[in-house]
Amino acid sequence: MAPLIHRMTPLLEIEDLHVAYAGRTGEMAPALAGVGFQLQPGEILGVLGESGSGKSTLASALLRLLPANGQLRQGKVLFEGKDLLSASPQELRKIRGARIGLIFQEPSSALHPALRIGRQVGDVLAAHEFLDRPTLRKKTMEVVAELFSADAERIYRSYPHELSGGQRQRVLIAQAIVCGPSLLIADEPTASLDPTTQQEILQLFATLRRKLGLAIILITHNPAVLVGLADRVLILYAGRVAELGPTAQVLATPGHPYTKALFRCLPSHFDEARNFSKSVLNVIPGEPPDLSRHSAGCQYEPRCAEKMEVCKSREPSAFAVSEAHRVSCFKFAG
Repeated sequence: MAPLIHRMTPLLEIEDLHVAYAGRTGEMAPALAGVGFQLQPGEILGVLGESGSGKSTLASALLRLLPANGQLRQGKVLFEGKDLLSASPQELRKIRGARIGLIFQEPSSALHPALRIGRQVGDVLAAHEFLDRPTLRKKTMEVVAELFSADAERIYRSYPHELSGGQRQRVLIAQAIVCGPSLLIADEPTASLDPTTQQEILQLFATLRRKLGLAIILITHNPAVLVGLADRVLILYAGRVAELGPTAQVLATPGHPYTKALFRCLPSHFDEARNFSKSVLNVIPGEPPDLSRHSAGCQYEPRCAEKMEVCKSREPSAFAVSEAHRVSCFKFAG
């Protein structure tokens, strides 16, 4: 993993972000509550959690792409010094796709089935730059060749159904980087891929970070994909930050009971080669909380094997385990 170079000014700063969804009867259910973190230029941050933990909501909120029933209630999203939550629609159009690229989970639904790959990648570039047709094709082909060095011309002329799942995912990455962004948000980009192809895509992210200086937010439910790739990991539970710290440190000595429970659900062995060995997987007892019902205590308390009396009445703050490692659990309160 390439060394992370910290700079004075973060590329991205999230401050006290709150997002809620309106239910059918009008009640508001919090999906993110007080989420905050910073991302340095060139850093890879893994965002980890169960389904429903708020991972995809976080990705949508950063670009103000929430569904109609979603509401940004509080907070700041400072990208390159500008608050995206107060940006105008015109300002956002200049940032989405150009300065921030978004990679979706399922390429089969993200790509237009009736358009050739070259057209779909080139359309992203054309939306942000005024180029004549020869220049547009040249720049598009350069990006396609970057990701498909051995077969770029064929890929450029192909339709999505003529490509494999891994090739379609690379096309989504080509769309995300064609304008030269400084940040990629990848929402479960390997979830639908076989293990070999998954490994290839993860290696591609490492290469893009090294060659282009990209910062990446990599959203996943699987801690194993972060090994040897992500600099830090942020653990979300019920829309709250349960733990945030250097990936190697969190994987080796997880602090939050939820983080420990997540890791116990993995195959018993995973390493930098992402090799697995175990036939029966553990599960986390209980169910995720109903976010439409307010709870005064820790959201994880009903499922927690290490809960204390205070966990029922108050929500924990983030406590410092080390200079770079914070855990929202009363075990570290003093």
